Amino acid sequence: MQDILHHLLQGHSLDEHEAGRAFQLILSGQANESQVGALLALVAVRGPVLDEVVGAARVMRAHVSSLPIAADDPLRASLIDTCGTGGTPKLFNISTASAILAAAATPAPGRPRAFVAKHGGRSRSGRGSAEVLAALGVNIDATPAQQARCLREAGVCFSFAVNHHPAMKFAAGPRKSLGFPTIFNLLGPLANPAQAQRQLMGVYEKRYALLVAQALARLGAARAMVVHGNDGLDELTTCAPTLVAHVEAGAVRTEEFDAAALGIPRATHADLAARDLEGAADLVRAVLGGAAGPALNVVLLNAAAALVVAGAHESLPAAMAAAQHAAQSGAGLRTHAQLAALSHERE
Repeated sequence: MQDILHHLLQGHSLDEHEAGRAFQLILSGQANESQVGALLALVAVRGPVLDEVVGAARVMRAHVSSLPIAADDPLRASLIDTCGTGGTPKLFNISTASAILAAAATPAPGRPRAFVAKHGGRSRSGRGSAEVLAALGVNIDATPAQQARCLREAGVCFSFAVNHHPAMKFAAGPRKSLGFPTIFNLLGPLANPAQAQRQLMGVYEKRYALLVAQALARLGAARAMVVHGNDGLDELTTCAPTLVAHVEAGAVRTEEFDAAALGIPRATHADLAARDLEGAADLVRAVLGGAAGPALNVVLLNAAAALVVAGAHESLPAAMAAAQHAAQSGAGLRTHAQLAALSHERE
C-alpha cells in the first residue's frame, strides 16, 4: 500500500489495475486504518477518475457475499436497482418509494415486468432506506432466500448493504472519522448484491454523473440512468432540471431533462421534506396509496424512469401512466404489504 500512497501523493491517479490492487488490500484487511484514510483523502482531494472507480468497483463486486439470486437467473434480464449515493439534501425516501411503485406497475404488452433489488443502508440522518423500510414493517435483515422470494412474488426486495458487504468493516472506521464523502459513496451503488445490470442511480455531485455512467458502461451495464438534479438532489427532481447520463448498449450520452416538459408542476424542497422518520414513512405510505401532490409527482417520475431502464415501458409518459395507475389502484400498497409480509416469512 505504501507505493500506492506515494504514487497518489505525487499527484498521479491510479489505473484500473492499481486501483484494484489498492482496494483488494483494503477489503481484505491488509491495509491499516491510517493507510485507508490516507488513500480515501488523497483521492477525494482531486476526485476519483474513471479507472479508479472501475477498478475499485470490480473488487467491491468480488467481495459481495450472500447473493439473493443466481447469476444465470432469467429474472435478472429486467432486474433494476434504484440505489443512489446519498449525500444530498435530505427529503423523504424518493428512491425507496419509487422502487416499490415500479415493482407494482404493469408493464407494456409484450414487455417484461420490472423486478427491483433495492440496495441501501442506514443514513447519518437516521432516515435512510433501511430505517424507513423498517418503519414500514419490512424485515431489513431478510436472508438471501427471503429476498429472492420477495423478488419473485412481490417484484421487489431490500438488500441491506451491511449484510452483503462484510469486507467494508475494514474501511468503516476511516470513512466515519473523515466525515466527508469518499469514493466509497460512489462504489456502494455499483455493487448491487443481486448483480442488477440495470440501474437508476443518483449521484451527490453533478461532476460524477458522466463519470459513473462511463463506469457502468465499462462494467457491462445493460442500461442505466445516472442523475443529478440542478437543485442538488440525487434523484430525477421536480424542483429544477436534472442532468441525466444514459447508458445503453455500451454507449453513454447526456441530456438536461426538465420534468416540466411532462406537465409536472415545479415543486420545492419544502414540499418534499419529512419532519422525521415517522413522517418519512407516512409520506411513502401516502404516495404508494396515490395521494396527490408534489411527493407523488416526484415518485411517479422516478418510478417511470426505473420502468424505462428495466425495459417494462418504452417512454417516460407511458411509464408514468403505469406508475400512476399502480398507485391509484392500490397496487402500490399491496406490493408494499406483500414485501413486508414475505420478508418476515421463514424460508
